[in-house]
Amino acid sequence: VQLVESGGGLVQPGGSLRLSCAASGFAVSNYRMSWYRQAAGKGRELVAGISAADSIDYADSVKGRFAISRDNAKNTVYLQMNDLKPEDTAVYYCFRRYGLWGQGTQVTVSS
Repeated sequence: VQLVESGGGLVQPGGSLRLSCAASGFAVSNYRMSWYRQAAGKGRELVAGISAADSIDYADSVKGRFAISRDNAKNTVYLQMNDLKPEDTAVYYCFRRYGLWGQGTQVTVSS
């Protein structure tokens, strides 16, 4: 049972990235799946979540810019990030309800 994130990198302000969270050992459709992030020197914060019933929520700081989605056939959760800002720089983690974390992927927004 594991989560593997990918898709992070360096992007200029205003740019876009799509993060992927590939799950194995369970079906993402059966759980609430979330993205968290942790900037250097700060605590981990919830960015977006999608429930098993497809209810979606976002942190106020990313509403209108980020979109979480799920592909049940690929057993993968995505985070589309648009209009990125320097303050979005962080390590992004995928999380499954009941305590399963991915290893994280670094997102750096800088000119």
